[in-house]
Amino acid sequence: MFEDKHILLVDSQPDDLYLLIAALRNTRCRISIVFDGEQAYHRAQAQKPDLIVMDVKMPRMDGLSACRLLAATPATRGIPVILLTGADDLATRLDGFDSGAVDFVTKPYEPAEMIARIRVHLRRSAHADAHALPDLGHSADASLVRAALQYLAANLSDPPSLDNLARRLGTHEKRLSRAFREHLGQSVFEHLREKRLDQSQYLLTYTSLSIAAIADETGFSSAANFATAFRRRFLKTPSEYRREMQQNGAGQSESFEAIEK
Repeated sequence: MFEDKHILLVDSQPDDLYLLIAALRNTRCRISIVFDGEQAYHRAQAQKPDLIVMDVKMPRMDGLSACRLLAATPATRGIPVILLTGADDLATRLDGFDSGAVDFVTKPYEPAEMIARIRVHLRRSAHADAHALPDLGHSADASLVRAALQYLAANLSDPPSLDNLARRLGTHEKRLSRAFREHLGQSVFEHLREKRLDQSQYLLTYTSLSIAAIADETGFSSAANFATAFRRRFLKTPSEYRREMQQNGAGQSESFEAIEK
């Protein structure tokens, strides 16, 4: 998860980051260090780090102001920011989340916990990227496909029929099908099945949901139908896939729940 990732560390007192830097070096990620929020903002625009760990109190520009700038800039708004603070009060935390931070850590912290939190947010970011809308251009049909993709993503477990989807989008089934073929090279059903299987793969790896629950969550009519479709695409059953991920050190043992409680 960390290999080839770029982590930007921001603190006016870099000695405070010594233990975290040592722990990150063991993960084989790339580390950059800057000393205030203004530097962080410019470095993030130039280098697009995968994640930023940033102190709140710094000269020139504090972490909250930098976080707001990052969130307001299209090129950087998708970068997860973990804020560090010596103040463990609700108002500071609320300000941090309002500024666009994804997490808040109080100093002093355990480097192992910080590594776990970084791992969680890198996974979430990668998952979000995998579900980002493709660049389809600016034609009317491209806009139609984007709208359909957004609606299907929000209703993965209970999607409308093709005819109902087309009517919801103010068009007809034939035009929607043609637009999908032209812009994505697949039918609406093929796209939906692919996204369901992508989501099921993620749930098998990072949650403890049962196979039946995952089948239901991703809109398959039964666990048996889900297993058949999964095996056809990934050449292994859902149970085999989950077991393989656990043996490789991914998945439930590092799940979100242990960190977010």
